[in-house]
Amino acid sequence: MRVYVYLIVLVLTFIGCGKDSCQYAVLGGEVINKNTDYVVLFNSDKIIDTVKLDGYNRFLYKIEDLNPGFYTFKHGGETQMVLLEPGDSLMFRLNTFEFDESLVYTGKGAKKNNYLINDFLKGEKEEKQVFRFCQMDPTDFDKLLDSIRIIKTSKLKAYQEKHNTSELFNKIAQANIDHGYYASKEIYPFVHYGRNKKKILDALPDDFYDYRTKVNYNDAFFKDYYNYRSFLKRSFNNIGLQVHLEHAKTPYQIWTNGCYNLCKMAVVDSLVTNPKIKDWLLYQYTMGFLSKNKNPKEAEKIMQFFLDKSKNEEKKDIILSFKESISKLKPGVTFPEIQLRNVGNELVNVKTITEKPTVVYFWSHLLKRHFNDSHELVMDLRKKYPEIEFISINIDDYSKDRWINTVMNNDLLKRSEYIFEQPEQSYKELAIHPITKVYLLDQKNRIVNASTNMFSNKFEEELLGLISK
Repeated sequence: MRVYVYLIVLVLTFIGCGKDSCQYAVLGGEVINKNTDYVVLFNSDKIIDTVKLDGYNRFLYKIEDLNPGFYTFKHGGETQMVLLEPGDSLMFRLNTFEFDESLVYTGKGAKKNNYLINDFLKGEKEEKQVFRFCQMDPTDFDKLLDSIRIIKTSKLKAYQEKHNTSELFNKIAQANIDHGYYASKEIYPFVHYGRNKKKILDALPDDFYDYRTKVNYNDAFFKDYYNYRSFLKRSFNNIGLQVHLEHAKTPYQIWTNGCYNLCKMAVVDSLVTNPKIKDWLLYQYTMGFLSKNKNPKEAEKIMQFFLDKSKNEEKKDIILSFKESISKLKPGVTFPEIQLRNVGNELVNVKTITEKPTVVYFWSHLLKRHFNDSHELVMDLRKKYPEIEFISINIDDYSKDRWINTVMNNDLLKRSEYIFEQPEQSYKELAIHPITKVYLLDQKNRIVNASTNMFSNKFEEELLGLISK
């Protein structure tokens, strides 16, 4: 009955709304297993409103003076974009335990958005296949990608004819195909087996990257869209690599190489004029480098380049704060006295649970694959290294109840699961970026390594070294 009430509201909202008279849209939804009592609506990075869920975990919101395009809704740390055009009356239903996978739309505007969310989910699966394809000869790889692109375009045309889609939808759907195709070609040198990147690049056909002459690196419409951002980041990774290898002494170990990262950022600065796109890319590269780098002088150069080129004062403050936190987390320093909650809802200080060699790792509900992979690996490592304590900390800041449910329903070792008492403060103090970051501590709670990765092929060597200290 409650569903029908919402549908009636939508129908009544649009009675008398002619084809060209509507300059607004209605967006509503139902959230199963809610994490918070509200949904936040955005237009680009600007908040439209914070909408409270009713007693049935539903909401309904009318967006006046609608600008056709992407809108974002956020609930409990997770976000998704919807395409809204004048006259749309769109409802969604989702379960936070499987946020994207459970998302289904109904109402006017549902077909195009269901198409786009399904396209997004297919893209995530196809990415794994592309990684395997990257081991092919570049000519064969190129032909395979071309054939996949042709098939996708043909299917899109059939869908457009069947549903009489709008020009805006057509633009987005075709861009998804194109950006996915471009991104796949840009990652080829990085994923293709072989450590000598120069040799791989030299073996590519001369026309392998000819499409770059048609690419818009300053597309304001797509600037917040996941597919476009992913393509941009991969593109500048690759273009920066080509520039770097023109003068590099070695084609190896590029990710922690300060010169390579400066080349990437310089290319961004030269080709990107849209300030929001430029700031986003430079911020991503700066954070990525600072989190991996072990050379303070190189880190200073990268940070200074960002501070000189970025116009985003908020991001500058974040970078400076991150750099300061990293400088305090050196080997030999005592691990910060972070406050945690255990599954019994008891407040504990981290130093009371690190009385033997310890591995501290982190996870978030937003990254389900990392959650599963890290916990499965740790269960195996516990058996191999009983001398070591493994501490798992959830970093989410929106729902301790959600964390409890996840832990209790996943056969995890309850004694080693914790959540930050003060998530935002602790996240900053421990400089957690990326989420795969792992701390190694000795039995006296001193840092041995402030930024290792349990998925590294050298991680078990580090564990043996930790035990022997």
